[in-house]
Amino acid sequence: MKILLIEDDSLIAEPLVKALSDQNYVVEVATDGQAGWSLLESFTYDLVLLDVVLPKLDGINLCRKLRSQGNQTPILLLTAQNASTNKVAGLDAGADDYVHKPFNLQELLARIRALLRRGGAALPPLLKWRNLELDPSTCEVTCNGEMVRLTPKEYGLLELFLRNPHRIFSTGALIDHIWSFEETPSEDTIRSHIKGLRQKLKTAGILGDPIETVYGIGYRLRSAQEKHKEGKEQRNKEAKDEDNSEPTIATQTTAGMSSIWNEVKETVAHRIATVERAVALLLQNKLNPELWQQAEQEIHKLAGSLGMFGADQGSRLAQEIEPLFQKGRSLSHHEMQHLSKLVAALRQELQQLDAEYLTNEQQTVTSVSEPIDQRPWLLIVSSNSTLTAPLQEACSSWGLRVQVIANPVTAREQISGTHPNVVLLDFAAAASANNLMLLSELSACTPPVPTVVLTEEDKLIDRVKIARLGGRWLQQPVTAPQVLEAVNQALQNARLRQARVLVVDDDAQVLVALQRLLIPWGLHVSVLDNPLLFLEVLEANPPDLLILDIEMPHISGIELCQVVRNDSRWSDLPILFLTAHTDAETMHQVFAVGADDYVSKPIVGPELVTRILNRLERTHFLKSLAEIDALTGIANRRKSTTAFTQLLQWCDQCQQSFCLALLELADLKNINQQYGHAVGDEVLARFGELLRRSFCNEDVIGRWGGTEFVVGMPAMTKTDGIQRILDFQQSWQQFKFEVNGALLQVSLKMEVVQYSQDGADLQLLYQAARSSLDEAENVRRSEESPQ
Repeated sequence: MKILLIEDDSLIAEPLVKALSDQNYVVEVATDGQAGWSLLESFTYDLVLLDVVLPKLDGINLCRKLRSQGNQTPILLLTAQNASTNKVAGLDAGADDYVHKPFNLQELLARIRALLRRGGAALPPLLKWRNLELDPSTCEVTCNGEMVRLTPKEYGLLELFLRNPHRIFSTGALIDHIWSFEETPSEDTIRSHIKGLRQKLKTAGILGDPIETVYGIGYRLRSAQEKHKEGKEQRNKEAKDEDNSEPTIATQTTAGMSSIWNEVKETVAHRIATVERAVALLLQNKLNPELWQQAEQEIHKLAGSLGMFGADQGSRLAQEIEPLFQKGRSLSHHEMQHLSKLVAALRQELQQLDAEYLTNEQQTVTSVSEPIDQRPWLLIVSSNSTLTAPLQEACSSWGLRVQVIANPVTAREQISGTHPNVVLLDFAAAASANNLMLLSELSACTPPVPTVVLTEEDKLIDRVKIARLGGRWLQQPVTAPQVLEAVNQALQNARLRQARVLVVDDDAQVLVALQRLLIPWGLHVSVLDNPLLFLEVLEANPPDLLILDIEMPHISGIELCQVVRNDSRWSDLPILFLTAHTDAETMHQVFAVGADDYVSKPIVGPELVTRILNRLERTHFLKSLAEIDALTGIANRRKSTTAFTQLLQWCDQCQQSFCLALLELADLKNINQQYGHAVGDEVLARFGELLRRSFCNEDVIGRWGGTEFVVGMPAMTKTDGIQRILDFQQSWQQFKFEVNGALLQVSLKMEVVQYSQDGADLQLLYQAARSSLDEAENVRRSEESPQ
């Protein structure tokens, strides 16, 4: 556990650090209130030991400041002031406890342990996992009553997992909690410590591996059955705590589960009734093969789906029941009695789950109302008119509608009703608590609202703080086009969430739950319960990500994955498997046939959403590298040709006109030779930026060569197209580049042709435009150099 000590007296701080380190705490020290505040803004601590009288910022005001920002880290005040008024002031400021100097070290350590227990949940003083025990008061770990010797880091990891039994820790989160600011361990170091801890616990005889690796995310404490009830209560409490502090996917995805449960609970009840009927007949030796098989199928589906609704214990019971229904198995009388008890326990578990959901019926499915104006809505939160005025003026040319709100409190009220498409937050004036709260709430929306944050200074602390709350950092001074370029990029990244996801699973209940889980995140979800129709659906509605169950009738998910990977058209399609199987052989099999990821049932909603969004974002990034020209930000020839072809087909079908413009920067070769390629690159970058600003989403822009750009304009006559290109040329002529103290202007050559008068397809249109442009150039040269 990680403790921040804010104390200016080295005579107290040094021995206290040694004593805390001896207790395996990671301790960082700040010698004044301002330094302590900076550390608290940047890093996460499990507890703060805070002196009251401090230079720069006293402990009482620091405490108030921390609580005003919603930080609930336990605070223990240390002071020589013994007056009751001082104690009252400290507790009123938000401190959790108060110790007078000089203090008894053992009493202080006991108070720290008590606060750490109180910080996360109502944990007992002795932390347990099956036959393992950890005593924080003595820093001792025992297994079956025998001492287990761990290094300080191994002890810290184990204590962290035991204190947070339902939280997944990424390697970064583990570093934040276990290592100090001066230490910079690599991910390999973390894995080495985890491996060492596992080996020592295994050698000591622990019943199972307490640390579960969550592929692609991190580590968590593997659940122990006997702690299920207690764990569920703690998880609920943690979810509420996170609602008040840092938003997570977990807090967002649990919101819609109540409504999903209401839809599927009758199906679940029918399944458990089938199993109960089968058990009753089995006890009477009257169970026929058909009902036996039906019960086996139903219990298998319950094992895979119940965990999705928070019934982890129900899922475990179903998994325990499933082998007893395996085909051809003959049960002894004792096994039948055991089976009957398991089914009764499962029924009881489901009744309790239903009762829990009934208490949360007020939760409704999030709906997003469509704005009347279809352009993306940019909300600017800033009181700086010097910043907002040029942005408001430029927004229309970027295809954005804009609203400016000066006060973040008013903005919070605004987003409570309808969410903007993107937000620009101005932190340049002050990173106030209201601004941070607004950023936090924007990240907590479903789906999160992309937010660009403007700051005055380039500080790592500011970047970390903004990134933690889900914002994108941008430093002043910046021009209006640079701000809008960043806003546009944030919008582009958000749009990847509108990706199409195809789910293939024979369990209709799982399909319904996944639809309700994923659609609020902006994903278009198609479902298929019959794998025999897989190819038809895949061809008709190509997805951006495919989710497959392994066990399905007729064709398994593994066989479908092989079919997809054997087709060059789908070779790069991300594939994620869902299955109740967790054995190493199955995992090896799915990855061997080309799967990209693997999620075991029961499905944990936040984990699944995180994996899908990460996979889509990564795929989107890789596709961008292959399709977008990095210098100009414009689609390359291959990408834009596909878009042109689709646009031409649409114009043809709808009997709409279509114009193609060929634009070419003149003399760029000479500019590169005379001034260097850096100047030429700047010209290209500015040209690309102007193109993207000047043409709307319905148009297609492509860079087809070094200085050659092509623009497609649907539903536009040649006359209108020429006028539009002339307007663009006028805008471009306003650009002047300063080189060696002189101003450089780059001229533009252009030609516009119309479909189908000048060409019956894309290639003929391009050739017509190219020919006209070359002819005009020849005429110009002949006029400049007459024979």
